[in-house]
Amino acid sequence: MYQALYRARRPEVFREVLGQEHIIKILKHQIATGSVSHAYLFAGTRGTGKTTMARLLSKALNCTGQGERPCGVCANCKAIARGTFMDVIEIDAASNNGVDNIRELRESVKYPPQVGRKKIYIIDEVHMLSSGAFNALLKTLEEPPENVVFVLCTTEPQKLPQTILSRCMRLDFKRVPQNILAKNMRQICEERGVMIDDGALKLLASNADGSVRDGLSILDQVLASGDTKIEREDVLEYLGTVGNEFFIELTELVELHKTGEALVLLDKALNEGKDAKQLMKDWNSHYRNLLVTKFMKEPEDLLNMSEENIQKVKEQSSHISFDEIDKAIMRISKTINEARWSTQPRILMELDIVALSGGRGSYMREAVPRTETPEAKPAAETQPKYEPAEPVVTPKTEAPAKAPEPRQEVKPAQPQPRQDEPKTQIFDTSNLNLDDLWRDVMEEGEVTSGSFNLIRSWTRLKDVRQATYTVSVSTDFARKHVQEKMDIMDKIMSSILKRPMQGGIVVEKYVSGASKASEPDYAKEVKDALGLDIIVEE
Repeated sequence: MYQALYRARRPEVFREVLGQEHIIKILKHQIATGSVSHAYLFAGTRGTGKTTMARLLSKALNCTGQGERPCGVCANCKAIARGTFMDVIEIDAASNNGVDNIRELRESVKYPPQVGRKKIYIIDEVHMLSSGAFNALLKTLEEPPENVVFVLCTTEPQKLPQTILSRCMRLDFKRVPQNILAKNMRQICEERGVMIDDGALKLLASNADGSVRDGLSILDQVLASGDTKIEREDVLEYLGTVGNEFFIELTELVELHKTGEALVLLDKALNEGKDAKQLMKDWNSHYRNLLVTKFMKEPEDLLNMSEENIQKVKEQSSHISFDEIDKAIMRISKTINEARWSTQPRILMELDIVALSGGRGSYMREAVPRTETPEAKPAAETQPKYEPAEPVVTPKTEAPAKAPEPRQEVKPAQPQPRQDEPKTQIFDTSNLNLDDLWRDVMEEGEVTSGSFNLIRSWTRLKDVRQATYTVSVSTDFARKHVQEKMDIMDKIMSSILKRPMQGGIVVEKYVSGASKASEPDYAKEVKDALGLDIIVEE
């Protein structure tokens, strides 16, 4: 029966292990000097050889051959490789994670080795054990019988209790470098009579992400086609992704704010059978390439692409700011994580395209040809109906304030441009969609600081001028709460409109809004959200 490539190529001796020389050196020295520890913790990312190294250690401790151990050919070594050696017990902690399983282990530890010199317990995915199972294992792990060795393997060592970590010798497995993976894959292809070009090898090694098992699984898929010659385009087809040219074009469309064209380009790739999740990962890698080329004069050694594409990436990175690259990498990385649980990853990627290209922040209304002046247009078509602002009456019991509050009602005036200032610098506010703009300010504010959802229900954006904007609030209490957040609002508004902005507050009564009888509802809303007792004064 056919055996998967990563199983058929499992190392049988230390010299066949890829990229973990520091661990092999330690284990060889301990075996040669008889100073093997009673408990090991092998930690590292998936596919880097933790379980394989545990088996090699088991072979070395029970090898009957001459010379370097393990020899891989003696009866004990072959039995361990087949999984039939009585004194090597492998336990999957993911499915045997209870206290009863560990109690059985503790009972079996008491019996001496039946065939070899040492009895080895390999506990894979040890972080899956329950807290009770960890507690049951502690004493046995700390003082096992003389001929017993524990090897704990995990991809998440941070989940292990400190009491377990302190009883083990920890060895951390590194991701295998791409050049080592590529060299090993080329050797496998040559043994099978398959020609593979350098571009295909680099792409395979890059997608393995430091995991030998992942790399061999992808190579196994490519070799299953039966082709005797494999090129980069073939690997792209099997991976369900596209070439660097696609991501260069997609990024260019996003930077030019051509949202529609970018969505069409993505749709074309997906209709060709490409995988949305893989496209997200590769697009994120493209932004990483932009980052590298922005700060390195000779990035060729760090980039897996042709010289022509490297020059294109260099040119593209020259007119993309670091802030834009940072924003894209952070957003796409978050989407990749969310896509793991989504049944519609395409929609998430489309949302990224719209957000990064500025589609979400498009606040200008579509231009409509008109002959009348802005003053001739009825106010009801552009803004909700509001009654004129009522003056805020100071209670008689309080002395009139000698100085104005930090922010008073703002009556913004249109600043006049300098004589030498180009007319194109004047900010056209006539077509601003105030409702959409204010909604996005509130959403951004909720990310930066809490309680902005409360502000949203009390306020509206009244107007926007060249350097100022006015916020309308429905109650005097709301004004005080909004006042505390004005500095944050100024920063968000300035960032969105790309010009310095300062806001002011006015108190207005809504025509169809809350009456006095309903004002206590605001107090209840704040009390529920903030845990404060609020009294609304008339």
